Parts: sequence; C-alpha cells; structure tokens
Amino acid sequence: MAPTKAPDSSRRSDRSRRAIHDAALALVTEVGYRRTTIEGIAARAGVGKQTIYRWWPSKAAVLMDAFLDLAGRAAEDAGAGAGSGDTGEPAPGIPDTGDLAADLKLVLRATVDELNDPALEAPTRALTAEGIVDAKLGAEFVHKLLDPQLALYVTRLRAAQEAGDVRADVDPRTALELLIGPLMHRWLLRTLPLTHAYADEIVDCAVGGLAPRA
Repeated sequence: MAPTKAPDSSRRSDRSRRAIHDAALALVTEVGYRRTTIEGIAARAGVGKQTIYRWWPSKAAVLMDAFLDLAGRAAEDAGAGAGSGDTGEPAPGIPDTGDLAADLKLVLRATVDELNDPALEAPTRALTAEGIVDAKLGAEFVHKLLDPQLALYVTRLRAAQEAGDVRADVDPRTALELLIGPLMHRWLLRTLPLTHAYADEIVDCAVGGLAPRA
C-alpha cells in the first residue's frame, strides 16, 4: 500500500490567509469599516475566529495586511505591464524618459485610476480614516505603504535636479507634496471628480514652480 502523504500545512495556511484577506477587503467595501467585524471576516472566509486572532490582534491589523497584499499584487501586475523588451521584468520606480512632466503625469494618472478603483478605494479610505484616530495604525500605514511610494518620487525629483530640470534649492520631499497633496485632498473630500485631466494640471502647475528661474 502506498504511504499516505501528509497534508501541506503551509499551503493550507496560505489559502486561509488569502481567504481572510479577501473576506476583509470584501466586507469593508460592502458594509464599511465600522460594521466590519472579526466574526464577519471569519464567517466570510470560512475559518474560525481563533484562526484570525492567532495571526492578527485586531480587524485593523487584518485589513492592513490584506491591503498591503492587494497593493503588492497590483504593483506587480502594473510592473509586468510596464516591462521593457522581452524580459518581462517590471520597470522599477518612476520612469525617467528625460521629460519630467510626462513621467509624473504617467504616474499620477495611474494613481487616479487606483484611487477610483472600487476594490482599492474602500479599504484605502478605511485605513486612512482609522489611522487618524489610531496613531499606531497610522504610523504603520505610512511606514509600510506610503513611505516606499513617496521614496520613488524623491528619487525621480533628485534625478531631475541633477539634469537641471528642478532648482537645486528645492527639497524633493516638499516638491512631491505639491503633486500628491492636491490629489489626495480632492479624493478625500470628494469635492470634484478625480480625473486624468486634473492630474495633468497638477503636474503642469508643480513642474512650472519647480523649474529653474531665469
């Protein structure tokens, strides 16, 4: 008789984690952060509540982990689509074609698409709002998600400084806030539609202010 193969516990854990991630994101999209509960996530994922508490201390931690996983997969998909040649490798960071405005417009338009994507919008709003009242969660959100993305802008703006397209006295960290700040302000307050045209306008205004003076 052939020996019975032992079940792969790591594969089962991966399936459970993914099911919990998907359940958390689905619930926060459908009913909002306040009405999302650990019990609801467990029921939706088909796991016991104790399984969730074994891996995460709170629903905020579950949602943070789920959103980071979702954002990572979205970045991989976007990178694969932006690969060059036949290698299929993603192009790292913000493109540097030598045209700063065009490169920034490309990235800000992609950001607009992400913020308007229903799959990403609800968990992003939930984590942003909860991070305001929960300092620990807010710091984790910034450290794990925002800082790595903002660092890409700093790198591209420094390259533009070296090329003479941005004034040497400009702080790249301040400069990137001229790009990201207006976009997030409109998105958070829902004052007006978030569009590619608005992203382009932000870039034109910001790059015009950052350019070397005659």
